[in-house]
Amino acid sequence: MATFEKYTNAAGETRYTVRYRQPNGTQTKKRGFATKREAELWAHNVEVDKQQGSYVAPSLGRATVGELGPAWLARQGYMKPSGWRSYESAWRIHVAPRWESVPIAEIRYSDVQSWVAELSAKRGAVIVETAASVLRRILDDAVKDRLLASNPARGVKLPKRPPRRNVYLTRDQLDALATEAGRYRSLVLLLGTVGLRWGEAAALRVSDIDFLKRRVHLHRNAVTVGKQTWLGTL
Repeated sequence: MATFEKYTNAAGETRYTVRYRQPNGTQTKKRGFATKREAELWAHNVEVDKQQGSYVAPSLGRATVGELGPAWLARQGYMKPSGWRSYESAWRIHVAPRWESVPIAEIRYSDVQSWVAELSAKRGAVIVETAASVLRRILDDAVKDRLLASNPARGVKLPKRPPRRNVYLTRDQLDALATEAGRYRSLVLLLGTVGLRWGEAAALRVSDIDFLKRRVHLHRNAVTVGKQTWLGTL
């Protein structure tokens, strides 16, 4: 059972401390409650969490986002280079400058929502989504590692992507464009009629084309990341 102690802080205000045992049997405490009622309610919730197996020691929440972020990023090595690059960029440019010094237990839903709103005023929806995703995934791992009881970045409202306006060429316009392309005429016609993305066309090999059956078999995709081009699966 928890016990409660009254004390006076540096400002001369009365506060309460809760002393309780963690699931491993060690005793710890939580200070700073303004009333005994608040302290009792907090202690009751701790007992419920212990019984349900969802208890998280408050001390574990002292880890900062800056301590967890690089390790999380390193665990994303399974991703394709282009995807990893977008996460790395979002972490370095948007997430770390705002959150790296903040203990994860001190992050509030409203703080994350305010950050998203500020970022949305300066950057596009895709960049905001990626940055918010990086923070959310870092905190997801913290929850799974029992450093946090819940993820405050979950449920944050993100900006909507504006609808993309597609422009289509007529047959004559495509033919004119292919003619102007000179020696790339066949490539332009392939892109314009089959519907391949540029990365798919760039990764094609002669063996991927069945000239007799007039078929193109797609197996790879070429993506340029920085100054390097990577070949990967579709």
